[in-house]
Amino acid sequence: MEDFLGIAELGTKTLQDLLDTAESMAEVLTRRVKKVPTLRGRSVANVFFEPSTRTRNAFELAAKYLSADVVNFTGGGSSLEKGETVWDTVRTLEALGVDAVVVRHRTSGVPEAMARQLDIPVINAGDGEHEHPTQALLDLLTVRQRFGHIAGLTVAIVGDVLHSRVARSDLYGFSALGARVILAGPPSLVPEDLAEPPVRVTWSLEEALAEADVIQVLRIQRERQQEGYIPSLQEYRARWGITRERLAQAKPHALILHPGPQNRGVEIDSDVVDGSQSAILRQVQNGVAVRMAVLYRLLGGEPE
Repeated sequence: MEDFLGIAELGTKTLQDLLDTAESMAEVLTRRVKKVPTLRGRSVANVFFEPSTRTRNAFELAAKYLSADVVNFTGGGSSLEKGETVWDTVRTLEALGVDAVVVRHRTSGVPEAMARQLDIPVINAGDGEHEHPTQALLDLLTVRQRFGHIAGLTVAIVGDVLHSRVARSDLYGFSALGARVILAGPPSLVPEDLAEPPVRVTWSLEEALAEADVIQVLRIQRERQQEGYIPSLQEYRARWGITRERLAQAKPHALILHPGPQNRGVEIDSDVVDGSQSAILRQVQNGVAVRMAVLYRLLGGEPE
């Protein structure tokens, strides 16, 4: 694995190996001193052209826990404001001696284009509406920790699938490891062209909840409301919001996931976020472990 650009291009064995490595890294995070010397002397550049809290901080902590040095780059206050291109920026970072680049960009395909130009590993931290592969890894790890397996489970991905890079990475990852995936949401937000077995589409929330062992609730992107995909946030909540009453229709063991940030009171209610079926904080914790695993595989070696 020379770069980490998307879940769709990974084989089942690579996914399993990454999850196994992440389990080992999760053990490191339980220690009083959360640091190992694996990447001492290596450097990682976090290049984020979109705002991020969870992903950027998780990558920074992951690199530091592996003893790598970290450079954080954002578009504001950089030479981009003077007219420098994205490509010149990352080539400059490579020339400065960084060993890997973690990139997030609002345009799909930018990480892949960077990987073709750079001789160092490129890690996709989310590109447009394409993929968010490390989010899928932490979702897979969270589910495997809870159930002990992924094959045979039914995973419902609910909400704005159309604009969600998380939904695409999740459906690739869960399908590859043997889960059944249901995409559920308003017809305007759930493209039917994603429904290839073992993935299917439903416009009935009740149907999706009744079958699901795992419910991934997607963020409603407020910035897109002027585009008219849904009548209003209030109507979305009334029809598609995951409330405690609706969750009662699901299996008692159904696990609630959310990639964050949550719009409480829109796609999900606070008593569901904070309830006993929620694994949202565990997802955040696992976010560091899976990013440690990816950095280790790219810069530290193959798993033993």
